Amino acid sequence: MNGSSKRRRQEVDEEDEKLKALLQSSDDYVPYVSLKHRQGLSRNGKDAGHEVEARDQQERTDEDTDNSGEPVADGILKSRLDLDAEVTATKRSLLEVTEEMKKKREHMDPTLLKLEAQKQQEQRILGEANQVQTNALQSAVERAQGVQYSQSLKTGWTPPSHVRAMSKADCAAFRKKWHIICEGVDLPPPIKNFRDMKFPAPIMEAMARKGITKPTPIQVQGLPVLLSGRDMVGIAFTGSGKTMTFGLPLVMLALAEEKKMPLEGGEGPVGIILCPSRELAGQTFEVLDYYCQALGRGGFPRPRALLCIGGMDKRAQIDAVQRQGVHIVVATPGRLRDLLHLKKMSLSLCRYFCLDEADRMLDLGFDEEVAEIMNHFKQQRQTLLFSATMPLKIQDFAKETLVRPVLVNVGRAGAANLDVVQEVELVKKDAKIVYLLQCLQKTAPPVMIFCERKSDVDNIHEYLLLKGVDAVAIHGGKDQAERDEAIREFKGGVKDVLVATDVAAKGLDFPNIEHVINFDMPHEIENYVHRIGRTGRCGKTGVATTFINAEVEQSTLLDLKHLLIEAKQRVPPVLEALEDPDQDLTGAIDGVRGCAFCGGLGHRITDCPKIDKDARRLGSGRRDMLISSGGYGGEY
Repeated sequence: MNGSSKRRRQEVDEEDEKLKALLQSSDDYVPYVSLKHRQGLSRNGKDAGHEVEARDQQERTDEDTDNSGEPVADGILKSRLDLDAEVTATKRSLLEVTEEMKKKREHMDPTLLKLEAQKQQEQRILGEANQVQTNALQSAVERAQGVQYSQSLKTGWTPPSHVRAMSKADCAAFRKKWHIICEGVDLPPPIKNFRDMKFPAPIMEAMARKGITKPTPIQVQGLPVLLSGRDMVGIAFTGSGKTMTFGLPLVMLALAEEKKMPLEGGEGPVGIILCPSRELAGQTFEVLDYYCQALGRGGFPRPRALLCIGGMDKRAQIDAVQRQGVHIVVATPGRLRDLLHLKKMSLSLCRYFCLDEADRMLDLGFDEEVAEIMNHFKQQRQTLLFSATMPLKIQDFAKETLVRPVLVNVGRAGAANLDVVQEVELVKKDAKIVYLLQCLQKTAPPVMIFCERKSDVDNIHEYLLLKGVDAVAIHGGKDQAERDEAIREFKGGVKDVLVATDVAAKGLDFPNIEHVINFDMPHEIENYVHRIGRTGRCGKTGVATTFINAEVEQSTLLDLKHLLIEAKQRVPPVLEALEDPDQDLTGAIDGVRGCAFCGGLGHRITDCPKIDKDARRLGSGRRDMLISSGGYGGEY
């Protein structure tokens, strides 16, 4: 036997003696045996022969037995192989464990089992779906450096002393009276009039000229939140005043920056509002520019606003930035991304970022463009997400991503406007265009007609013109000049009917719309909510008529049925007769009603048609990238 084996065996003996001494000092003490030592025991037992193993076995027998012959510390000094053998012998196989769980489940309530399985599956699907938006509101630098902002941005605005003196109970009672749901930490108090919000006199006068004398519920809580510099998720039905809620605080921020240090050529913006369509961006720009001009006429420094959308002269947009600098930019993602990529605009001063119709902006198609824009931010900013339909997936994502966010909800996210009378008609596909003329007789103009396909828009427009109806049409295939002219004529009362795709469904404010007709039932219930929201705005009532037939998917019809029930509308017999295959699951699971992904009440996320659609769109987009120079360009 060589010298190294002797030394090793001596070390092993010394370790054994130490362990025995520890055992003798305390019967209850279980010593730690290092992995190196256990491995050494196994190796040396093989290298040095069987004499060591035999001696160790005899020592274990002598030391580990008391006077009665019973073991005292069974297994403490066993070799690694013996320990492994004992553990393996006492373990049950996976088959045995599975069989035991199966027997337990047989005695459980089947309904509870179904709910538990549904809950687990929904959590998995929602987690996968949210991966699309995980990094959408962070820049690449922030993600790489692990930057986490813990404090909200500071502003110079404070509410009046009598508002600050309101107790939490008073604030809660006020919100309950106004049907406002508010979540977050250190909630700013609600304010029930514009005067206490400390807007300058020119702003107040400009609002009075528009007939705006008191704030709406979303403005009562939303304006104090945003004037305080807090991040916010705003949910309110269409026509409730969301544009002024996120627009006025940006105008005040621009005014403060211009007073502090006027912008020079090439500088700005200090705030950005992103919109999903050119028409919505144009409408939002008009609202903000109206108040900027009012400040200028009132003797204040005039903040400069810029509209950046596709279909307009890019050179003129660049010149506006380079010549004087701009405070406010209202844009669609494609054109803004282009200007940033060309280095014709910088976000180094930008500290206010708003996504209007945020559920659409963070959807597939726009999410990559938004992420590219976020990479240009150099500092912390105040982030706002606004929409009438804000599914749970966006709300949860915002709570994790934004800085101390405040959620302000006026009505259920995705609920229909209660001022709209909803009527559903069963009409065969071939009879729809003829029946359309009868529907136009229900109310006086103006009327909006929505279609799913551009070709249907053109066909209906031509048919109405042949029948002597003053109609105009817009869709994504028309150039910007045609779209602008159509909207101008319809808003001005020159034309009685507007035929459009969903490009006109979200956010656009047409005054005094009497009737909305859904020539096609949209595939997603949130688009239905946006469409009918074009009428019944600002406290006025309206009518929405929807054509359905056998081609509409059952999940969509079930969503429509539950939406009508929620809004206390008449449910037609054809919908009443629909059998819900998951009737026991369309209630609340973990407090979530319906689908957490799209907000539909007639199905769960496991059957959500929008998830399948997004998956197909994502795959299609990836294929297009191989043969084209760009990705999604719907509203470039």
